[in-house]
Amino acid sequence: MTSASVLMAMELVRRSAVRTPMVSSAVFDSLVGRSVWVKDETKQVGGSFKFRGAYYAVATSTSDQRAAGFIAGSSGNHALALAHAALHHTTSATVVIPSDAPASKRDALDALDAQIITYDRHRDHRDALVQQIAHRTGWTVIPSSNHHAVIAGAGTVAWEMMQEVPDLIALVVPVGGGGLAAGSVLAAMGHNPQLRVIGVEPATANDMHRSVRAGRLMPIPPPDTIADGLRHTEPARLPFEIIKPLIHDVVTVSESAIAGAMAHLWRHYSTAAEPSGAVALAGLLQCVDRLPDGPVGVVVSGGNVDWPSYRTLLDAAMETERNTHAAVLR
Repeated sequence: MTSASVLMAMELVRRSAVRTPMVSSAVFDSLVGRSVWVKDETKQVGGSFKFRGAYYAVATSTSDQRAAGFIAGSSGNHALALAHAALHHTTSATVVIPSDAPASKRDALDALDAQIITYDRHRDHRDALVQQIAHRTGWTVIPSSNHHAVIAGAGTVAWEMMQEVPDLIALVVPVGGGGLAAGSVLAAMGHNPQLRVIGVEPATANDMHRSVRAGRLMPIPPPDTIADGLRHTEPARLPFEIIKPLIHDVVTVSESAIAGAMAHLWRHYSTAAEPSGAVALAGLLQCVDRLPDGPVGVVVSGGNVDWPSYRTLLDAAMETERNTHAAVLR
């Protein structure tokens, strides 16, 4: 795959995907000492960047594949994206999601008429289950990351960012399976090879961080993190092979840092980001001092929040911030 793959995806994706806003905050810029541009993919179809890749994969499928239908395994956002893409192309979608997926995502899938199959993330092997079902039914599998079209579609996020703010010196993106990071490094190579692409993942779900440093896939046990969309146990192989030689760095962040980033996004950008969507901003706050001068782009990848959990996390983050501020004043 090359940057041309992303440019080709742009031609189809722009027909149905939202060109989401790049937003800034003078107050937040003053806090970090530089210009920060947030790409708000919470405003995307399906509430996350995942629609781009799923749409492009279905759009480039064959008529026989669309007649039979599609299946995907997902923690929720890719499942929603595939369900929306299927509606756009008048085909069917079946999604295999963890039994503990947020209720908000399951409710949305029901509303989109997707067929839902659940699995136990601690006991079952999701991808093997998806392959078994696909073999039995003839449905086409569209993985959440390990797919050329999905990666190219995801890369359109970065392409739009670089078009709107050409002098960005870095892109900071969340890392789960690696599709967004892989698409971003491909887009950067075609637009500005000097642009740094930095991946961010939870410290408890550091499979990509470990794998990039080892130069090979490094599986981890099922992780426990509030960022439910990033609970991968191993990077997807195709994105990893793209990312490994091209990404500038992969950093990890704590659970409290993720919650704190959610609070910043709400306060300064009026954006309700799910934990997975806020991870990149948490990573920027951690590594900003190591970046050269210049504007930075941050991908807020999704906003399909589970509202009770969201309110709890936001309240706790803001209370911590208030206590820290009070201690400094004393």
